[in-house]
Amino acid sequence: MDRFIERPAELGKLQLLLDRVESGGRGGRPGRAVLMRGRRRVGKSRLVEEFARRSGVPCVFYSAPPGSPAQQLREFLAAAGASGLPGDGGLAGRSAGSWQDALALVAAALPQDAPSILVVDDLPHLLAADPDFEGTLQVTFARELSRRPVLLVLVGSDLPVMEAVNRPGRPFYMRATEMVVHPLTPADVADALELPAAEAVDARLVSGGLPMICGRWPRGLTTGEYLRRALADPASALVVTGERALAAEMAPDAQARAVLNAVASGARTHSAIGRAVPEVPRASLNRALQSLVDRRLVVADLPLATRPSRETRYRVADAHLWFWLSFVGPGLPEIERGRGDLALARVLGSWDSWRGAAVVPLVRQSLRRMDGLPRRTGAVGGYWTRTGDPEIDIVGADREPVGETITMVGAVTWREDRPFDRRDLHELIIRRSKLPGAGAEVPLFAVSRSGTETAEVRLVTPDDLVGAWRPRGS
Repeated sequence: MDRFIERPAELGKLQLLLDRVESGGRGGRPGRAVLMRGRRRVGKSRLVEEFARRSGVPCVFYSAPPGSPAQQLREFLAAAGASGLPGDGGLAGRSAGSWQDALALVAAALPQDAPSILVVDDLPHLLAADPDFEGTLQVTFARELSRRPVLLVLVGSDLPVMEAVNRPGRPFYMRATEMVVHPLTPADVADALELPAAEAVDARLVSGGLPMICGRWPRGLTTGEYLRRALADPASALVVTGERALAAEMAPDAQARAVLNAVASGARTHSAIGRAVPEVPRASLNRALQSLVDRRLVVADLPLATRPSRETRYRVADAHLWFWLSFVGPGLPEIERGRGDLALARVLGSWDSWRGAAVVPLVRQSLRRMDGLPRRTGAVGGYWTRTGDPEIDIVGADREPVGETITMVGAVTWREDRPFDRRDLHELIIRRSKLPGAGAEVPLFAVSRSGTETAEVRLVTPDDLVGAWRPRGS
């Protein structure tokens, strides 16, 4: 099994909920529920499994398969029976004609005077198979589970479905604590892989912060050496993770897959995407793009300035998926026949340009978390026009998407071979002059992998970026 990469914040939140279960609740209702969501392969199931193991309390862990309600009921009771609950009464051999009966059987088998955990993984599979499951779960939780010292953990990767469960008008609304499991942060990656900050940022881009990849990444191994090894192995986590995620997210939507490939290949605007996929009709293109945005596979960015803009640009939301679509997917035939060196050569040939584009969204996220930004900075984004003149990597403003005040302007130069120099400074000053609302007094920032040759910018280093993701005071 891959090594578990520590998630102290998430484990602490789950432990706090279990502590509340153990201490009891008002009106004789100690039971608690948590709705845990996150992208596929982000490590939700492993997190809950590790938490349950460390807690030492009885636990039922049920992973719902796609299929019929009858099959799901059988497997639920089998999982409960195999968990060794003190009062299971032979659950593995029992049958139930409905989810209400099955949940009642398991509730009766849970300890009555000691805490326990009931995990339902892949909740969207149950909701898809049985439209009444959500209401049944609400009734059972209100009548049975909330009266017992049990932490009910509902886990799912279909983000729109999981978010909808806790919306007004839905049966389970306001009955559970929401918890979002994100990919590992740059700081998590730096610590887990024992890498210096600049290498950790590169590793975060390639891995997407996915625990399955980071857990198999040898400690101290540079990104370049890792890619050489991983692309030589058709079964490596780097190779298989993207295909598995796409198979779960995209099938059988061929048009959406074509549009996603176009975005990953560098088509950022609606018109450019349309030219890249001429076989997709305009109406279908609009639906496919919206579907990709809804599924959090693609992000639609708008420029940040003091004037409104409709110049939407699209990008692949997850850096690992972007990398996979750009290099691994197209190289699969070569990787599978033992010529991963050919795929690696293409990566190295485009590495600087791909990494330079992929790091910018991560830089913006990191800056939003940093202390010491100019006063009134409430949003960090970028700016561009239809013609591409100017294009600015970093724009700070008091709010988004349309600010009243521009607070900072910056450039990202993520290169090993040279620092941010005076030529970069000159270009940045020109770009600032073309940004609506930005005068000469707006401070300049340089986010550079290799330092700076000029004191006329505020330098943000790789250590600063990684440090932005560490808990305050650490």
